[in-house]
Amino acid sequence: MDFDIASLDPALPVLIAGPTASGKSTLALTIARAQGGVVVNADALQVFANWRVLTARPDAAQEAIAPHALYGHVPGDSAYSVGHWLRDVAPLLAGGARPIIVGGTGLYFSALTEGLAEIPPTPDAVRAEADARLAREGHGAMLAELDGATSARIDVLNPARVQRAWEVQRATGRGLAAWQDATPPPLLPLDRTQALVIDAPRDWLRDRIARRFDAMLAAGALDEARANLDGWSDALPSAKAIGARELIAHLQGALSLDEARARAITASQQYAKRQRTWFRARMGDWQRIPVGASL
Repeated sequence: MDFDIASLDPALPVLIAGPTASGKSTLALTIARAQGGVVVNADALQVFANWRVLTARPDAAQEAIAPHALYGHVPGDSAYSVGHWLRDVAPLLAGGARPIIVGGTGLYFSALTEGLAEIPPTPDAVRAEADARLAREGHGAMLAELDGATSARIDVLNPARVQRAWEVQRATGRGLAAWQDATPPPLLPLDRTQALVIDAPRDWLRDRIARRFDAMLAAGALDEARANLDGWSDALPSAKAIGARELIAHLQGALSLDEARARAITASQQYAKRQRTWFRARMGDWQRIPVGASL
C-alpha cells in the first residue's frame, strides 16, 4: 500500500528502520521537511567521525534541510555500544523537536522500545581474551560455550554478537539471555511511537547496494580511506564500517580496486540480508513501507 506522510501525527516520535541502501534516510528527511522534527541517527556505523562517505552519513546539503543528531559524534578509536547510544538519545526524547529516529541497527531500536539489560562493563582482560580467541579460533568456539537460551536468541552468524555474549558470560558468570530477561522499562515504548520499517525486495536491494558503493567511490570514499590509513587497525571500533577493510587493503597493495569494490559490495549485501532477517523476526508490529511507496 502507498504511504501517506500526512497520516503521521506530528506530535508523536517516528521510528524508521530499514536495511542499508533502502532509502530510509530519504524518508526521514522527507518527513522532517513536511512536518518538522530532528533526524536522529540509529545506525551503529554512522556515529563515527572518521567515515562519512563510506557510511552514507547525511551530507551538508541534507543537514541544512532539517536538524540532525548523533551523526559522526564519536572518534573512530572510541568504543561505542547500544548503552552509549541510549544515554545519548535520552535527552532528545525529553522535549523540544519531535524525534525522527532512523537507522539500520536493529539492536538500537529494540533497546529503545523494549529496554536494555543493565549488564556490567566487560573487563579489559576479558575483552583481550575474547579478541585473541576470535583471531585464533573464530567465533564458533565461543558460540559452543554459550548457554542454550543465549544461543537461541542472538545472531549466531555475527561474530561480534557471539563475542559480546561470550564476554558477558565469562565476566559475570551469567548468560546474556538471563541479563536480558531482567531488563528495566524502555525509554520509549513502541506504542508511543509511529514505527515504520522499509520492506525492500532482495534483488532490488542488491542492485541498489552495488550502485551506491560506486557512488561512494565517486564521492571520495577512497580518499576517505587514505585519510584513515595512518594508524589503521582492524581492532578499531570504526573498522567495522562496511568497505573500510577492503579499501584499506587496496591502499596497502593487497587488493586491486576492482577486487576491493567487489568484496565491499558483497559484504554490504550480506549485511543487508542479516538486517532483513532481523526486521522480519523482531519488527512484526511495525508498519511495513514497501519500496516504491508514494512519499
